[in-house]
Amino acid sequence: MQFCEECGSLMHTDPETDEMVCSNCGVRTTKDEERAAEFVSTETQTFDDVIETEEGDADEGKPTADVICEECDNDEAWYTIKQTGAADEPPTRFFKCTECGHRWRGYS
Repeated sequence: MQFCEECGSLMHTDPETDEMVCSNCGVRTTKDEERAAEFVSTETQTFDDVIETEEGDADEGKPTADVICEECDNDEAWYTIKQTGAADEPPTRFFKCTECGHRWRGYS
């Protein structure tokens, strides 16, 4: 990652010019080829560790939780955790019943 020397925001590569562009103030700089090996590019990121939460996604590999479903009284549900608020707030748990598929949120 490269940060803007003017405002400190994250910079990204402009594919047309191959320059680094600040995502906040628009400052452009040429890539520092010597430091390029240090930069991490999300273009090569894999999605092996992503847990899908869209309806119809497979439930395999998700952890289970001992909670009670309001719809069918089943005591087991898949869940994922996401940070939906500010960083200093606790994360939100999203549940899906393993029996009926009902979805709900849990706040810590």
